[in-house]
Order: sequence, then C-alpha cells, then structure tokens
Amino acid sequence: MIFSRRRGNTGGESTPASSGNGDRPGSERTSGADPTGAPEFGPYDLSQSPNDQQERLDLGALRIPAIPGVEIHLQAGPQGQVQQVQLAHGGSRLSLAAYAAPRTEGIWDDVRENIRSTLSGAGAKLEAIEGDYGPELRARVREGNGTTEMRHVGIDGPRWFVHAVYLGAAAYHPDQAGPLQDVLRGLVVDRGVEAKPVSEVLTLRLPPEAAAQLE
Repeated sequence: MIFSRRRGNTGGESTPASSGNGDRPGSERTSGADPTGAPEFGPYDLSQSPNDQQERLDLGALRIPAIPGVEIHLQAGPQGQVQQVQLAHGGSRLSLAAYAAPRTEGIWDDVRENIRSTLSGAGAKLEAIEGDYGPELRARVREGNGTTEMRHVGIDGPRWFVHAVYLGAAAYHPDQAGPLQDVLRGLVVDRGVEAKPVSEVLTLRLPPEAAAQLE
C-alpha cells in the first residue's frame, strides 16, 4: 500500500457530477441459483459480503481486496482523511469512489450524462459501450501533448453508488483489466446507517497502521 498527502487534483479522479434521482434501478448482477439474491460478483453490499476468506483493506466505506500484483495508492488530505483511492497494475490504473444514493433508484444514468456533458465540453472523444455492469462511457481526453484514455463504470447498489474509472490499457481493452477487474468484483461497500444527501461521498479513512505512519 502506498499513500501520500493530497496536493491537488489528478487526472482520472473518480468524482461524479451532482445528479438527481435516476429512474433506473441498479444493474442486475444477481445469480438465479442463489436464493439469497446475492450478486454473482461485486461490488457487494456489506450485508451480502462473501465468505471467501479474501483479505481486504478496510478503508471504512470501501473494503478493497488484496490482489497479488496490484498496488493500492491512497491520497490523504491535511487531516489524514482518504480523498482518493487508486489501484495500479502494469500500464493500467483503477480509481474508486463511493457515494450515497436513494434506497430504490439508481443514479448512474444521471451521473453518466453529466460526465458525458463535461467531457464533451472539454473536447473528449466519447463512446458508449456495454460492460459487465451495463452502460459504460469510454473517452479519450487530450492533455497537453498527450492523450489520456479512460473508461467510466457506474454500479448502483442498495443506497450506494460506486464510480470506477479505468485508465490506460484497461480503458480501451477491458480484457487487459485482469487483476484490476478482480479488485472491482471483490469490492465490499459499507454504506453505514446514517442519512446522507444523494451523491455525498461516503467517508474513507486510513487503516490505523497507515494513519500512525502518516503522523
């Protein structure tokens, strides 16, 4: 695990624009063979966390699987609060963030349109595709003399929303996501019970040993 204090925004940060309530329920990932209704793969709600003996890094709202070969990069604010989570493997990265959402309605449709509008206004080349979780948004964004490739994935859960952004090779070639996809599929979300406005970021915290090292 690698962490640092936040010094400013970085490209590809997983931050959706404000949205209203969407009219589409969360993507269907439920296995018909499972009578509990638990999804075949994650992100999982804490109430349906799999008993797979997988070691996970507890960051509060997100519990991230420890997958061999995947580096976990955390950016912390002045008080040590986690402001960005990014995974790295080979030439690809995956940014993760979780937000509060309505109990019965998904927000990915609205968030995706907001992202589309923002990227389009910045001159990005956009493409709508279908992925494991339903509609995704792929983009090529010019930054200086170079180009950044990214793929936005949204997962609506029970009262939470996960925004995942692939960057690098995995953005345009999903078959190269490999271990990063394993992280997303093994992710566990702890929404908590407190009331939160729609699209409010769910709180992330450093693990005790990392917080002590930062101090």
